[in-house]
Amino acid sequence: MTILDSFRLNGRTALITGSSGGIGLALARALGQAGARVILNGRNAEKLEGAARQLRGEALAVRTSAFDVTDAASVSAAVEAIEAQFGPIDVLVNNAGIQIRNPLHEFADADWHTLMRTNLDSAYFVGKAVAQKMIPRGRGKIINICSVQSELGRPGIAPYTASKGALKMLTKGMAIDWGPLGINVNGLGPGYFKTELTEKLVADPSFTAWLVGRTPSRRWGEVQELGGAAVFLASDASTFVNGHILYVDGGVTATL
Repeated sequence: MTILDSFRLNGRTALITGSSGGIGLALARALGQAGARVILNGRNAEKLEGAARQLRGEALAVRTSAFDVTDAASVSAAVEAIEAQFGPIDVLVNNAGIQIRNPLHEFADADWHTLMRTNLDSAYFVGKAVAQKMIPRGRGKIINICSVQSELGRPGIAPYTASKGALKMLTKGMAIDWGPLGINVNGLGPGYFKTELTEKLVADPSFTAWLVGRTPSRRWGEVQELGGAAVFLASDASTFVNGHILYVDGGVTATL
C-alpha cells in the first residue's frame, strides 16, 4: 500500500449523524468521494432523502437511517438495523449538534438539557452502540465533531462551550478505553464555517469583521475544507492517531 492508498476508504461503511445538511453533509460527501459507503442520519426523513439524492447524483454510494440520536433505545435499534441491512459500520462520525445562544444568567434550564442531549449525550449513545459492534471485530474509527469552543469561549454560548469541552474529554476517554481494543477515536474541531447554523453571523458585518481580523487565514471557512481532515481520521493514514483533536480553524486557536 502506498501512502496515497492509505487514505482510500473503498469497501468501508461510514455512519454520519446529523448529515442532512451543513458540515455533516460535507463530511459525508468527502468520505463518499474517498470510496466509503455512506449512511446519512437525521430525524427528518424527507430532508434526509433529499440529501441522499444529491449525493447519489454525484455517483456516491449513499443510504439513509432516520433516528433520534438523543434517545438511547432508538440508537441501539438503529445500529442493529444498519449492521443487519448494510453490514458492519467501519467509521462513525458523531456530528449531530445544535447551538442555542443566550447569556448564561438568562439561559432556560430546558434549553440547557436540550443542548446537552444533542451535543454530548448523542455522541455517548451512538459511540457506545457502534463501539460494541466494533470491539469484537477489533477495528473501527470514530470521529467526534468538536469545535474551537472545545478550547475557547465567547459571550452568550457558555452551555455550548461546556458541551463541546466535555465532548473533547469524552473523545479522549473513548480513546483510552477503546484504543486497546483496536478502535481509534479522535475529534475534528471546526472553526467558523459558513453553514445554515451560522448564516446570521455571516450576514452580520461587525461579527464577520471581528472574525476575519481574529483569524490568521483572514476569512470564514468553507465546509468542503473539512473533508481532508475527516478522510485522514477515517482512513488507515491515521492508524496511530488516537485521542487527538484536530482543529481545522484557519489558526483561530493559535492566536489571542
